[in-house]
Amino acid sequence: MKDVQAPEEKSTTLRSGVAWTDENAPVIPVPDAFGKLRAIARAIPLLAGILILLIILLILRVIERPLMGERRPLTLPIKLWGCRWALFCMGLRLETRGKDSHHAGAVVANHASWLDIFVLGAAAGVTFVSKAEVARWPLIGPLARLTGTLFITRDPRAAQVQVDLMRARFAAGQRLLFFPEGTSTDGQRVLPFRTTLFASICAVHSQQPIWVQPISVRYIAPAGADPRFYAWYGTMGFAPHFLAMLAQRKHGFVRVTFQAPILVTDDSDRKTLAAAAEAAVRSGL
Repeated sequence: MKDVQAPEEKSTTLRSGVAWTDENAPVIPVPDAFGKLRAIARAIPLLAGILILLIILLILRVIERPLMGERRPLTLPIKLWGCRWALFCMGLRLETRGKDSHHAGAVVANHASWLDIFVLGAAAGVTFVSKAEVARWPLIGPLARLTGTLFITRDPRAAQVQVDLMRARFAAGQRLLFFPEGTSTDGQRVLPFRTTLFASICAVHSQQPIWVQPISVRYIAPAGADPRFYAWYGTMGFAPHFLAMLAQRKHGFVRVTFQAPILVTDDSDRKTLAAAAEAAVRSGL
């Protein structure tokens, strides 16, 4: 897949909170009657399975938290299998390449869809990083907290607090997943990586060894479908896209490529670290 950047992306950087978009976004397929029945048949076991796993996760976390703190030897595998169950129910096959380092530290990947959460959650034992506003969302917020999501704010005044939170998570052996592009795209390109979070990673390095593992995520559309079939970005509605994924008769697949991990050293700075991770992610597309 050729990595192409639109002309405007070469000279501008997206502002914080602004979604990437283009003038020719793919049309989300509208399922026919058979597709809707297929979506219902997939949604029932998908949602039921996730609900059951969340209940189990909640019970185990009550036991795990007082004994292990931020370490999650019981609940992290539950989350991983929940993501694998979701992909299985949707019929989306996951293919992995390369070697997962399993180092505590950061995992960075390109971002093309809400599906990335399930894909990366199924491919590696990661803890998600999200903007602080998500913690206040109905339903999504409590679920994110339950699964251990680290919430961060873009307020410069909270930079040291953010570093301390990351240091505690890394010390507990967690692998924090970032999307350094700052927005999802059509999956046909990689946007320039923002350097802010890499600055926090470099700051944490001063007290403990930190690794950054880049991961390339590439979606292969079903035969005859738009190459951007799985992409979800800009102003696309979640519900129509979710329905289209469940209604698709035969899916393509998604390939996750683990790139060589990068050790943060005394010579690392946010710009060089971001550039190295971005180049590694691009190489997998």
